[in-house]
Amino acid sequence: VQLVESGGGLVQPGGSLRLSCAASGFTFGQYYMSWYRQAPGKERELVAVISRAGLTTNYADSVKGRFTISRDNVKNTVYLQMNNLKAEDTAVYYCSTDLITRDYWGQGTQVTVSS
Repeated sequence: VQLVESGGGLVQPGGSLRLSCAASGFTFGQYYMSWYRQAPGKERELVAVISRAGLTTNYADSVKGRFTISRDNVKNTVYLQMNNLKAEDTAVYYCSTDLITRDYWGQGTQVTVSS
């Protein structure tokens, strides 16, 4: 199982980024996918979750209305569109999946929101 995030970077407050997570090594369309983030000195927190077919999504209160999780089960990729970014969104963002026996994580991609 491999999860590879990309798309992070430095963006000004109010800007946008789209993160991608390319998955391999498992039947992607059969599992929920999640995005987490971890800011310096803080615990890792759940940002968004998407169901197998992408019909159901859930978000942390702090990102509702600004972030959108989506997936492409042909490309085996999950996305996180982040709009109206704030300084408090600065963190390393990870994608993750729970394959019942264990959960898997990518290496993370840094998102920095600063002027």
